[in-house]
Amino acid sequence: MSLAARHLEALGIPTLCLGSALDILEAGAPPRAVFVDYPLGHSTGKPFDRADQARVLRAALSAFETIKSPGTIVHLSSDWPDDGWREAAGSTRGDDTRMPRDTTPQYQTDEDRRLAEASLMRS
Repeated sequence: MSLAARHLEALGIPTLCLGSALDILEAGAPPRAVFVDYPLGHSTGKPFDRADQARVLRAALSAFETIKSPGTIVHLSSDWPDDGWREAAGSTRGDDTRMPRDTTPQYQTDEDRRLAEASLMRS
């Protein structure tokens, strides 16, 4: 993400990286960045909380106006309701909590299933 941002900036296209992994933002050194201290995967706000998502996005976009020097990382003030994720993220136990991959095809609708199965028969 940071490499793409630097390339686009070199072409004159302003960029901004929004992330929730401060060490990655620092190591990547994008031209402009906004850090939100939320669990990974939730950089744009709490799930289903439109007000929080809008607040995060508005604050991130305002960084285009406030960041004056390249490499600046703005830290958004944020409050995740449960800090239990911090302990899990910092754990060195290496517990893998992912579920096994389901190899059964999943379809959103019966029509999707029908079309997919019909295309397999034509192959």
